[in-house]
Amino acid sequence: MTRKTLMLIPAALLLATPLAAQDAAIDVNADGMYSFPELQAVMPDMTEDTFTTLDANGDGLLDADEIAAGTDAGLLPASDG
Repeated sequence: MTRKTLMLIPAALLLATPLAAQDAAIDVNADGMYSFPELQAVMPDMTEDTFTTLDANGDGLLDADEIAAGTDAGLLPASDG
């Protein structure tokens, strides 16, 4: 396991509520993507480093594919539906 992965494990454990259950609460501008401020508003323990790791294409937003990859990697909570 890399150092970066080990650093992300505590952050992932703090993200207890599934993202799908919070979708409307997170995506306040309804653009279909999550910005760091949107995500941090509902997940205060989200760090910029974790967000940057999740933001695979580096555009400053998490799209559905990046959220799915983060969930599959255990860095984001899984959907309960």
